[in-house]
Amino acid sequence: MRPAIDRNELNFIKEVFKSKILTEGNFARKFELEIARYVHARYAVATTSATTALHTCLETVRVRGKKVMVSDFTFPASVQAIILAGGKPLLVDVDRHTMNVNRNIIENAIDDETGFVVPVSLFGNPLEHDFYKLRKQGIMIVEDAATNLGTKIGDKFVGSFADLTCFSFHPRKIITTGEGGMITTNNKSLAYRCKTYKQFGKTNDDFVYMGTNYKLSDILAAVGLSQLKKIEKIIKKRILMAKIYDELLSKVNFITPQEHTPNSRHTYQSYTCYITQPNLRNKIRKILSMKNVETQIGTYALHCLPAFRNCMKKGSLKNSEFLYKNSISLPLHEELTTENQEFICKTIKGVI
Repeated sequence: MRPAIDRNELNFIKEVFKSKILTEGNFARKFELEIARYVHARYAVATTSATTALHTCLETVRVRGKKVMVSDFTFPASVQAIILAGGKPLLVDVDRHTMNVNRNIIENAIDDETGFVVPVSLFGNPLEHDFYKLRKQGIMIVEDAATNLGTKIGDKFVGSFADLTCFSFHPRKIITTGEGGMITTNNKSLAYRCKTYKQFGKTNDDFVYMGTNYKLSDILAAVGLSQLKKIEKIIKKRILMAKIYDELLSKVNFITPQEHTPNSRHTYQSYTCYITQPNLRNKIRKILSMKNVETQIGTYALHCLPAFRNCMKKGSLKNSEFLYKNSISLPLHEELTTENQEFICKTIKGVI
């Protein structure tokens, strides 16, 4: 991944320096307003990362001492945030094809202690619309949508469905601020409590609650504002490049791209596939690396990692483990050419 940055970001940063206000000033507030407007949510709260956004949300909804269901196939931050907030993570499986958790998986894991779920929508592929009906069953949804800014279900944006949604602006994401995150919600009370938590627990001039310092600087917010102006152009180009990969890889019978959620816009934060033949993924990665092509695994099966082996689990988590051992994310960025993509796919096909 290479972020789509140019002189416009520098010009926005210069405006911050002219203002002499480097944190929690007009740029940070405007960035929050523009993100809320973009995803059609009522409120947005900027933070230092998606991890701190998720931690803020989980502290706000008070998961301490409570069971929190979470996708096993995810980056460690999803579970680390739950543990930091004092919750007890329950790892659940994902669908092998979409690589996301779904409503059936959650309903099969529900018990009398279930009140919270942290679903992870991966690689620009949204959850199914039906998933959010879990809210009617009294389950609070704090969505880890770190990779999914700009993703749509039908004609509505991710960020307006869950009780709270968290996005990332890491350089591997659709738009970047270097490091940064955002919470969106339609709940005024939750938005207020999140804003208070990330400002040391301060409300007006008093420190009423516990909190910490997760404020986003105006310098990074300025980069975000510049990036947001071109997000639809970035997404459009990524979708076109993904279609080229789809066509080229349709001729390779041992590799299967991530399946789109029905009636959605996949934004391709990553172009992720899985290898159907065992013990082949790492060989493909090694050969591509020798040809100066960088790849990543899709992400991790947390129950396979030493840090999370003592977490509660529901079922065998076989799909998560399969994807951890067999998924691969191919290059996808502004500077990638069709010739690059053809070379990558020809190399993959030539492995066997």
